[in-house]
Amino acid sequence: MSALRRKFGDDYQVVTTSSSGSGLQPQGPGQGPQQQLVPKKKRQRFVDKNGRCNVQHGNLGSETSRYLSDLFTTLVDLKWRWNLFIFILTYTVAWLFMASMWWVIAYTRGDLNKAHVGNYTPCVANVYNFPSAFLFFIETEATIGYGYRYITDKCPEGIILFLFQSILGSIVDAFLIGCMFIKMSQPKKRAETLMFSEHAVISMRDGKLTLMFRVGNLRNSHMVSAQIRCKLLKSRQTPEGEFLPLDQLELDVGFSTGADQLFLVSPLTICHVIDAKSPFYDLSQRSMQTEQFEIVVILEGIVETTGMTCQARTSYTEDEVLWGHRFFPVISLEEGFFKVDYSQFHATFEVPTTPYSVKEQEEMLLMSSPLIAPAITNSKERHNSVDCLDGLDDISTKLPSKLQKMTGREDFPRKLLRMSSTTSEKAYSLGDLPMKLQRISSVPGNSEEKLVSKATKMLSDPMSQSVADLPPKLQRMAGGGARMEGNLPAKLRKMNSDRFT
Repeated sequence: MSALRRKFGDDYQVVTTSSSGSGLQPQGPGQGPQQQLVPKKKRQRFVDKNGRCNVQHGNLGSETSRYLSDLFTTLVDLKWRWNLFIFILTYTVAWLFMASMWWVIAYTRGDLNKAHVGNYTPCVANVYNFPSAFLFFIETEATIGYGYRYITDKCPEGIILFLFQSILGSIVDAFLIGCMFIKMSQPKKRAETLMFSEHAVISMRDGKLTLMFRVGNLRNSHMVSAQIRCKLLKSRQTPEGEFLPLDQLELDVGFSTGADQLFLVSPLTICHVIDAKSPFYDLSQRSMQTEQFEIVVILEGIVETTGMTCQARTSYTEDEVLWGHRFFPVISLEEGFFKVDYSQFHATFEVPTTPYSVKEQEEMLLMSSPLIAPAITNSKERHNSVDCLDGLDDISTKLPSKLQKMTGREDFPRKLLRMSSTTSEKAYSLGDLPMKLQRISSVPGNSEEKLVSKATKMLSDPMSQSVADLPPKLQRMAGGGARMEGNLPAKLRKMNSDRFT
């Protein structure tokens, strides 16, 4: 335990998980595994841990005839005991039937009574009864050929039966031996050497909340083109009131990035990032205690030795998902090779993990940053004001020249709207002002006009300082505008004041 703490730190705690999936048994310092007093009720699974689907088809009615239309697949899908029973029964019936046909020919020709006559030629030599007819058929079918019993050329019906026996025997052999060969070569047993971790875990990885589980290959032969997929089975109700039992949702395990294509030489940890697109977007540590779902994992690949496609399946229920855990490392570097320790394949240890869902984390982040919403509103207002100015500009250009002259200046409405939009931007972007002005605005009695005047004064101070820094000649040019206006006649000054009021 001390070595593990030196390796992972004091914040981590190694736990042992039971194969029953009833929960975790933490090991505290100086304490052994805690015994669970109240066993949890076993939950009905859709897919067992070994990959078997708990689905039974009932009330098929007349649809059962479809199984006979695909008899070969039906025989292959049967259990081994039924396959062996059908195999033995088919050969036994076929042998007895053909032996009976040879006995009937010998009986109708009278060979059974005249077999010991010296100058009589029977259809099949040395066939006296049914056992001898059965032995003749077995010798012919198995091509043993002892030479004691043989067919003669004096029996055309025997020659026809011999041809029929050869054709029927070839068909039966091809059908039954083919079924047995396909059933024995099925890659289902190859899936027994593909391992899945007993539990899935949820913890932080690369700064994101991630659902993880582990897969491994026990054989040295590789799985070619191995691909993994995950399905979330969860009952839900649509907004229209329709209830969907065991609705299947896809869990992204790297389809967009190619991470679902596995090079399964050593155990790999499969990751599903929980984000806004994930079905676990609002799943938290507390809500997982009341949720009911099942994660079905499907691993597919081509067996390198046989070239056949293999599929391995497992599932994780909500009580088999450990929040705030991480898998124990199993790969170590030895002298000249990498060693995989499968004794730690299912082991996990605790890590610091937030108990909140991704949705709750985003909401808390939004609440802790109040300037995000005003900034978004401000950008929208600016965009709308620009669109409004463009629209008014188009309208003003369509006015008659006489009306444009009455306005005094053609671009006056645009300038006026720009001034008003600037004022509205200043009003909405209060969060962008200095802290001194924000404190002034929070004091009761300070109106918006006073705040705007103070802001204008603060903004104009740097401008006055910049003018003071200019050379004397440029200062006289900058101040010439006011003197020039003061030298105008009184009538022109009055016209200017009336024009902009």
